[in-house]
Order: sequence, then C-alpha cells, then structure tokens
Amino acid sequence: MDVKASFFAAFKTTEELQAILTEKSANTEKILILGGGSNILFCNDFDGLVLKNEIEGIKLVMETDEHLYVKAGAGVNWHQFVLYCVHHGYAGVENLALIPGSVGASPIQNIGAYGVELKDVFYELEAMRIADGETVVMKKADCLFGYRESIFKRAYQNKFVITSVTFILHKKPFFNTTYGAINEELREMGVANPTLNSIAQAVMNIRNSKLPNPNKIGNAGSFFKNPEITQTQYNQLKLKYPNVSGYPTSTNNVKIAAGWLIEQCGWKGFRKGDAGCYEKQALVLVNYGQAMGVEILSLSNEIVATVYEKFQIKLEREVNVL
Repeated sequence: MDVKASFFAAFKTTEELQAILTEKSANTEKILILGGGSNILFCNDFDGLVLKNEIEGIKLVMETDEHLYVKAGAGVNWHQFVLYCVHHGYAGVENLALIPGSVGASPIQNIGAYGVELKDVFYELEAMRIADGETVVMKKADCLFGYRESIFKRAYQNKFVITSVTFILHKKPFFNTTYGAINEELREMGVANPTLNSIAQAVMNIRNSKLPNPNKIGNAGSFFKNPEITQTQYNQLKLKYPNVSGYPTSTNNVKIAAGWLIEQCGWKGFRKGDAGCYEKQALVLVNYGQAMGVEILSLSNEIVATVYEKFQIKLEREVNVL
C-alpha cells in the first residue's frame, strides 16, 4: 500500500526507544509500533509517529534437564528465529516456520499454525510502557492469550512496546504432525523418521504451495480468523455440507475453516481491479499491484456479508485495519 506517515523512526536498542519516547513529539503524536508490517492493512496515511522495531539478538539464557530458555530481540525476523532454533536443536517452534513478521509481534497476535500457537512456547516478555518509558516483565498469565488474541490487542493496545520475548523450548522434541497435511508432506518427502528440520521443511513446502509470497503478491496472510460455532450448529452444517472440515475446541464448540466458507460462496480466485481473493487459498486477500487499502477492505466486507447470508456465521478479520 502506498501510504505515508507524518513521522518515522527506527530503533535498534531499548535506549534508543526510550530516547524517542521522551521527545515531546512522541508524546503529542499518535504512535504506531511497526514490526514486519505483515498483519496490517493501511487504508489511509498515518497521521502520527511510526516506530520501527529493529532490536536484534538471540541468546540462550537458561536451561534445565528438559527445557531451554531462549531470548530474542523483538526486531528479529520470526522465520529466521525458527530456523535458528531448528539449527540448534531447540524444539517447539518448527511448526511455525515461514510465518511472516517479527518476534515482537508474535505474542500480540498469538500467532499459530499447524496445531501450535505462540502461547505453547511462551515464557515471558519485556516491554516498555509508552507513557513513562518504564520496562516491565510480563508472564504468560499476564498476556491473556486467546485464539489470535492477547491483552496487547485489547487493554494494552498502543500502551507498550515489546522489546524482547523469551521462549521455553524443549531439548527432546515432541513432534506435532497430525494437523493439516504435515504427515502427507513428510511421506512425499520420503521422511520416515521426522526431525526438527524435516518438519520445518514440510511446513515451508505446504505454505509455499498454498500461500502467495508477499514479496511477489501483496498480502497479509490469512485475512480472517477461523470461526468457532457450537457442536449443534456444526452437526447441522455437516448434514447439508458433508465435506465441511472442523476441529473440536471443547466439548461444545468446533472451529471451522474460514477458507472453506469463503470458497463455498464463490470467492476463491475472484478479482476486481487489482484487489482479489487468492486463487489457491480463499482465506488470503491479495493486491495484484495498484489496489488501495479501501478496495481490499471493501472486498473483505463483501465476503463477510455473503458468508453470513449463506451460513449465518460471522467472520472476524485477523488483519489490523488502519
């Protein structure tokens, strides 16, 4: 999206961040903390200060007989962090390979894929309070993690800058290969005995086959959350649409694939101007070149309306709209 900010500053250390926050302009302007920018749809110029988090560094800070505690700077590229862990034999994040974005953004969204969520490997984070520049430490319980949710999207939105995240990883791998097509991809790869590397590679293969490369086609990944419905609703839906896919989240609720719902409404591969619904995965909205943010947003609203009309299920955006 071709948009501009009134002010922009990047910071590589907590000291640089603190200096920026103490400037008068930082206290009088709207502030947006930018990680990789992979989960944001800009519909307008930003009339405030954009702070780009570029704090790097990965280090092992503690270990026990079973676990490894790895601390990473919030500006570290998420996929590079996953590859670092796989290379060093740190187990737990291999299913999250190739997710675009930064380490600092991962707890905000509680990112997840292929049966694993960020909260499963989260230990603590450090964050600087924007109001007074004080650094605080937050544990898992403090973050109120939910499905693509955290306290940073609610009560703490625009109140803190995450500067580092510490993960609790495993010395002995517990492979999670039942979700999605990981087992099938491992078979195609000729892998009989999975390793951290082979699982990460299988996930990358699957993602590359279904999702557009944001460096080639503008997109923000999955645009909508997979909705949860009651078991009763799911049973009724299954009677009418036997091929609907669902995953139980409790004894009473089932999570169903938003991509399937969108595809049933005929949106997959749809294109109007340069705004479209990706031809290989209906959950992904794309910009083929010159689409404006409002065009992508308008398309998403049309999709939400038609899915509700057909299934009486309300889709919720996963992408942050500005």
